[in-house]
Amino acid sequence: RRVLFRSEYLNRNKKTLFTPPIYIEDDQDRMAMELAMTYNDGYKEDVFSFANNIHTREGGTHLAGLRSALTRTINSYATSNGLIKKDVNISGDDVREGLTAVLSIKIPEPQFEGQTKTKLGNAEVQGMVASVINKKLTQFLEENPKEARFIVAKATMAAQAREAAKRARDLTRRKSVLENSLLPGKLADCQEKDPAL
Repeated sequence: RRVLFRSEYLNRNKKTLFTPPIYIEDDQDRMAMELAMTYNDGYKEDVFSFANNIHTREGGTHLAGLRSALTRTINSYATSNGLIKKDVNISGDDVREGLTAVLSIKIPEPQFEGQTKTKLGNAEVQGMVASVINKKLTQFLEENPKEARFIVAKATMAAQAREAAKRARDLTRRKSVLENSLLPGKLADCQEKDPAL
């Protein structure tokens, strides 16, 4: 339960969307996993991952499993319960906006990449972590619809903000093309001096 306390500590100065944090624990195939996660009203993703009590700053396969399962599970829940419109596309970044999580796994033979041991490289871990989180997070969302709606609403707002920023960026770039003295093809300046023509 140390990850649960770490998660609560990380959010001590932030307004969380719900309490207590989501806590997932599982032992399977010689792998033990613990995950504590919650959402706050901020925009930054704070995810800390550990493998055999070694802080993996660069993440690795266990973090990739968490991210893919989180995106897939929340999208699936939101779609099946009619919480998002068909034109809204929630990405992984949208789902992780405001997320604070601590992920800890214990495996018998960890394979770290690099000399500093800051990235886990065990390929089989990604699938195991993803399947556990998918199963247990789906169960949590089904049993706690209020918290699930908070999570989906936060992700939907992030997706809408991302789309609005993209439209504004595209509009600004398009304006700069039209304001240029040399107009593109069909919008070339008139070359005729006779007004009748």
